Amino acid sequence: MMMDGELAGFTIPRLGMGTMALAIEGRPDRNTAIRTIHAGLDAGVRYLDTAWSYYLPSEPGTGTAKDLGYGEKLVRDALASWNGPRDEVLVATKTGYRRTMEVPAFVAPASDSGESDKQGAGFGVQMSDSPESDTQGRDSEGCGRRPGEERQHLQAAGSQYGWMADSRPETMIRDAKESALHLGVDTLDLLYSHGPDPAVPYEDQCGALKQLLDEGVIKYAGISRVNNEQIDLARSIIGNGLIAVQNQFSPSHPDPERTMEHCKELGLAFVCWSPLGGFLDAFDQRAYDPFREVAGNHGCSYQRVVLAWELTRYGRLFTIPSARNPQEINDSFAAAELTLTPDELAMLNASVDARRG
Repeated sequence: MMMDGELAGFTIPRLGMGTMALAIEGRPDRNTAIRTIHAGLDAGVRYLDTAWSYYLPSEPGTGTAKDLGYGEKLVRDALASWNGPRDEVLVATKTGYRRTMEVPAFVAPASDSGESDKQGAGFGVQMSDSPESDTQGRDSEGCGRRPGEERQHLQAAGSQYGWMADSRPETMIRDAKESALHLGVDTLDLLYSHGPDPAVPYEDQCGALKQLLDEGVIKYAGISRVNNEQIDLARSIIGNGLIAVQNQFSPSHPDPERTMEHCKELGLAFVCWSPLGGFLDAFDQRAYDPFREVAGNHGCSYQRVVLAWELTRYGRLFTIPSARNPQEINDSFAAAELTLTPDELAMLNASVDARRG
């Protein structure tokens, strides 16, 4: 049975809920999305993860989006309409990315290298210095591009939608304040930097998080898509305000840089995104064969086994599976009650460690 963990001043179940699938391409209608969040909360979820960039762009490039803020406002409205203890729910969001549409340039396939893991695992990666790659048409607000500046695109194969890194401090700070407005709060519980931006020194991104902490815009800071060197740099700048690292981790993406172990050494929480492999890109389904075998022993879904196994890897690991309907989140949260035998854990650990090398 899963034990609770401490994160951002909350003592909560370590199995939370990612809400990206409710807000981007392929999303359900709004009523279904709110019912899905309510189902998770009713099941016991007390950690909801969203981002400033969870919306759909409505024009090519990064033109103005009709539903800018959709994901954060969805979480806000779901909590406001839920008949439960809102003050027990941790809401985390992210800053530093925005959506793109119909990016025409070549998109390189994501690799298994550490570079891909820290800057776009699960997506193809490309660089652009196109003028239309700027930030939601906001240059008039004093955030214009520097000449020759490159912006990084992350795009799922075959999709017209992507993400673009924009982690200039002024952008991160402005978007964080907008996130608080979207979520209807005075102070954000936990804000992550969404990922490194090759056009911005990482120490500047960390400095923006430190400024947000000092100004009281956020209570705690986290970082995402990072390697161990970046974790150490962020910690040296942000100090005790840095409490969590959110990196991709699953049987098909087994943290080759061992950032989870580094978090354990430092006492940081490790939050794994795409804990079931992800839904925007294909992944090696063979990695889940041992989990399917164990699922057969328990008469449950292999996804439930994956989540139960992940929770055994580190006592401060939080996992945030996405869902598009109440049935999916209910199945995921049932992993909290699934106990794997020592032999099953040994077999699953060996299968994943063999893939990681």
